[in-house]
Amino acid sequence: MKKKCFFWILLGAFFLTSLSSLTFVRKHRCKKDMMQRTFVIFKPDAMEQGLVGSVLNRFETAQLRLGAAKMIQLDETILRQHYAHLTDEPFFGSIVVYMSSCPVLIAVLEGEDAVARVREITGPTDSAAAPRGTIRGDFGKDKSRNVLHASDSPESAQKEIKRFFSPKEIF
Repeated sequence: MKKKCFFWILLGAFFLTSLSSLTFVRKHRCKKDMMQRTFVIFKPDAMEQGLVGSVLNRFETAQLRLGAAKMIQLDETILRQHYAHLTDEPFFGSIVVYMSSCPVLIAVLEGEDAVARVREITGPTDSAAAPRGTIRGDFGKDKSRNVLHASDSPESAQKEIKRFFSPKEIF
């Protein structure tokens, strides 16, 4: 009789522990689902100057979480898709040469209002006009050698993330 009681007590304890773990997982997923995602490319100047750690540290300090990252070599095909709005511009060829000049790091960042916060931390596109304390103001050189590409809207972020990452690659 004592063995049966002990068995049921252990089973009950296991069941209660499992339920509390399930509740934690459910709460964690719900909180994560409320977070916004954005996309960034660490451009060749960031890679060549060894700025990845410093830049990521700024994002993490601002409570933005790294959801995915990988190094890739950009080519003209993917750059034509990514910069489709610029393909007819006379400077598009120089974008392709620059952006394919070395492997780059691409990443997904997550957090509350991630798109706007990343753009604020990054600063305006023209590094010369970017205030000190922003990534581009501190590390950028001009409009193209400006350390990062950052999504400009939640809609762009979704398209860019989908272009560069499979769902299995995002954690």
